[in-house]
Amino acid sequence: MAGSGREEEEAWASGLPPEGSASGSARIALYPGSFDPVTLGHLDIIERATRIFDRVVVAVLQSATKTSLFTAAERMSLLEASTQDMSQVAVTSFDGLTVDCARNVGASTIVRGLRAVSDFEGEFQMALMNRRLAPEIHTVFLMTSLANVFVSSSMVRDVCRHGGDISGLAPAPSILALQKKLRP
Repeated sequence: MAGSGREEEEAWASGLPPEGSASGSARIALYPGSFDPVTLGHLDIIERATRIFDRVVVAVLQSATKTSLFTAAERMSLLEASTQDMSQVAVTSFDGLTVDCARNVGASTIVRGLRAVSDFEGEFQMALMNRRLAPEIHTVFLMTSLANVFVSSSMVRDVCRHGGDISGLAPAPSILALQKKLRP
């Protein structure tokens, strides 16, 4: 039997299903990404995923080959602050294969956000590889809302770096963190 109350909340907060839970009975989705930093487009996908799935585990990629502005711990903190009102959301980090992370958190679905048709080809290739590696894990694509079609983390970083207004593109925690790092 799964833990109750505080123990269960702490287990979910770690990004893992509570010990002894029947992860097959809860619809758990993994939303992986770099989130460097989290944008309103990311939050749009997360919020809509919570309407479809019982739990959404947002997984921050720790990549040795990709240079990030924020550390994995900073990105996790920004996500936690930005999703604190979403009780079904847990934040974790991973390094390695996305399907391994999905298995570790008990997810049967990987959620990916699409902004435009140009995103689809790369996302489709990743989804096919993930399916080859783990046929039991499905990939679901969610289109971002029209207001966020042009929003990307790299664009938000660039606009901030050059003194532009990024309100309406990123949540307050990301805006403050970007301004602190990019505007000494």
